[in-house]
Amino acid sequence: MFCTRALGATLTVITLTAFAWPAVRGPDDPPDPGGTRSRQWALAPLDAQQAWRTTRGEGVVVAVLDTGVNGDHPDLAGAVVDGPDLTGAARTDSLWGRHGTAMASLIAGRGRGTDRSRGVIGIAPGATILSVRIALENDDPRRARFREGDGRSLARGIRYAVDHGARVISMSLGCGGSEWKGTAAEQKAVRYALGRGAVLVASSGNDGAGPNRRNFPAAYPGVISVGAVDEKMRVAPFSNRQRYLSVVAPGTGIITADGSRSYVIGDGTSSAAAMVSGIAALIKAEFPAMSPAQVRRAIERGTTHAPAGGHDSAYGHGVANAVRALEQAARSQRRSLRATAPRRVPGGAVRETATGPVSGASTGPGSGEGIGPRQIVCALLVLLVLSMSARRLLRGRRCSYRPPPADSEH
Repeated sequence: MFCTRALGATLTVITLTAFAWPAVRGPDDPPDPGGTRSRQWALAPLDAQQAWRTTRGEGVVVAVLDTGVNGDHPDLAGAVVDGPDLTGAARTDSLWGRHGTAMASLIAGRGRGTDRSRGVIGIAPGATILSVRIALENDDPRRARFREGDGRSLARGIRYAVDHGARVISMSLGCGGSEWKGTAAEQKAVRYALGRGAVLVASSGNDGAGPNRRNFPAAYPGVISVGAVDEKMRVAPFSNRQRYLSVVAPGTGIITADGSRSYVIGDGTSSAAAMVSGIAALIKAEFPAMSPAQVRRAIERGTTHAPAGGHDSAYGHGVANAVRALEQAARSQRRSLRATAPRRVPGGAVRETATGPVSGASTGPGSGEGIGPRQIVCALLVLLVLSMSARRLLRGRRCSYRPPPADSEH
């Protein structure tokens, strides 16, 4: 999303950027045999599946400040609480909630899917989404004349989210150009949120191949600024490069839920920021007392593919990783991180290891699969062999035993 000036010198409009959003399939298309889950390549580098053995973000409210979230999408059913509409523009179903729904699915999608697919599952599939509409869709014709009353929809949205229980605030939007210093109202709202323990996450921006402007709210102190990488962990050309960049995360070819109950694929730092918001939700679920600064440090120190110097303007501190971030959080709290008992991942079964310490991120194809039928059979065979050996030893002892003679002193 981008922030542009509109009509008045003091009024700001937040709208969607022209992301590539080609449809994966619509309601009338044939079912996808592989399901959308097979296309969620980002789950692997983020180690989401292993992180779910510790927490899925239950009990954490994540505010999505965006174009609205469609809670009727199967992947988000029961996960969305509707907040206010701060745009001042009437809702139009065909032009409402597409971008916001996409971001919400990456954070807390339940993976239920439509038709025969398993749908999109978010990084924190147990979290609750608080939807606060502060922006219009990119293709909404009203955006050219849209004027939000006092120019403070983002600031108002941040304050509303904090006051209504949000522990993480996800802002896949940005304002650059003439508003390069941000606004006093937004700065105060950010400080208000941080002071009350809310973690703020924002996309770094999508003009890295061009002007590469400072992007707000990502540039505000205390906000976790997120850039994008592709499947080969290379920085996406469009991802903004700035010294305040915190981390990068998957941001190309990302499949998401769509407002029309179908799915779309897109590129952008918006998706990357949403996924890091999910990681922040996992940390807050496991360590609710951690401050925003501590959560940020855990995410930054828990990266993979860290730059040689520890940080650079293109890669930040490296690629965000859910398991490593949780481990860093546990270390800062001076406690061990333990996995929960095996449970099902919403929308599909995932085998997990039994309760025990989580020692690190997964490192191979078998990581996180836990005890399966093969291991059980092997264990039974071992027990059988041990049992037979014991019986043979006991039989041998009985055969070698001779009772003493009748006239024996014994």
